[in-house]
Amino acid sequence: MAKYTYPKEHDLQKFVAARYRTAWVWQTIFLLALLIAILSLSALILNVADGAFGYVAYEFKKDPALISEKPLDDLDKDELISLLKANLSRGAYNKLDNETAMEKRGQAELYALVIERIIQIKTLETYPLFDSIFRRTEIEAQVAEKFPGARLEFRSWLTPRFLNMPMSSRAEFAGVRTALLGTLWLVGIAISVALPVGVGAAVYLQEYASKKSLINKIIQTNINNLAGVPSIVYGMLGLAIFVRAMEALTSGAMFGVTDSNGRTILSAGLTMGILVLPLVIINAQEAIKAVPDSIRQAAFGVGATRWQTVWSHVLPNALPGILTGSILAMSRAVGETAPLIIVGASTFISIDPSGPFSKFTALPIQIYQWTSRAQGEFHAIAAAAILVLLALLLTLNATAILLRNRFQRRY
Repeated sequence: MAKYTYPKEHDLQKFVAARYRTAWVWQTIFLLALLIAILSLSALILNVADGAFGYVAYEFKKDPALISEKPLDDLDKDELISLLKANLSRGAYNKLDNETAMEKRGQAELYALVIERIIQIKTLETYPLFDSIFRRTEIEAQVAEKFPGARLEFRSWLTPRFLNMPMSSRAEFAGVRTALLGTLWLVGIAISVALPVGVGAAVYLQEYASKKSLINKIIQTNINNLAGVPSIVYGMLGLAIFVRAMEALTSGAMFGVTDSNGRTILSAGLTMGILVLPLVIINAQEAIKAVPDSIRQAAFGVGATRWQTVWSHVLPNALPGILTGSILAMSRAVGETAPLIIVGASTFISIDPSGPFSKFTALPIQIYQWTSRAQGEFHAIAAAAILVLLALLLTLNATAILLRNRFQRRY
């Protein structure tokens, strides 16, 4: 029989000290990784904020003081309409009124029309936030020399008016209302499709299908592989199936809609639903798998059927994990661009989506379109739109987290 002896005190101390050194090294590496992640995210946020705020040099073709005794910001809706009537030609005013009745337009939209059609603001130069803070004197001197007579103003491009205005060809009057509504429609349709289908598939694979079945193994392998397929492939799939093969449904033709084709928000939402479906299935499976088997055995022991066990015990206990999967799915759906471009998202549209058969755009598409422009003011509103997208993403995620915590159960 082998004889075991304890190490001598000196050797034991050396061994323990070596283990503590190894633990300290790994702890330091993990801490450095955390710091790098925090610095990277901070740099991203600061870079976006740097573009969304700062000084702007601009000039007016017509001085606002010459057309109104009151500041334009203080004018109410009726006064803005009167101002448009008095300063626009009859033909120009009637054309705007025929597009959308003036009485039905909001105050922010009427204000933008006054600025765009009467005052005619022209942005000459934009300056980032940090330059505006630390190089203010230089900027003032540069504007005075380069643009004599121009106005210099510190501006936040992210304003309530920016959220409430539709798309425009001029950055000064452009907003994200249409793109924001389009993104909400897309996320709603995608989650409405992916969540019930994904959870149903996960329940079957985990609770009903034989784990040793060859077909089940093939399906499981394909689901895992589909989670890593590039999003542009899903865009081509959506184009072939939802836009073309199912055009009668996605265009609304079978419901009497005649002014649309298959490139609608419904096609895009279904495409995004298929894109995030593997992610939902995998996370739902893991959540169902994490439910203790003793709960199932207890239900079977009192005579419950398999479906009663799944519906009354497994799914309620797996719901927090399923909602976690929905958070990841929403995050991916909100930020995708390539599938939407292929399916037919508009890069310029000023009409809000009114239903699933409407033409559409989305925040990522709008950001992409603005950043591709050469003018600095478009880059500034793109940065503001990125902040809106981040805020929307955090809001949706926070809602899912609250729901998850609400149904959280501990064993």
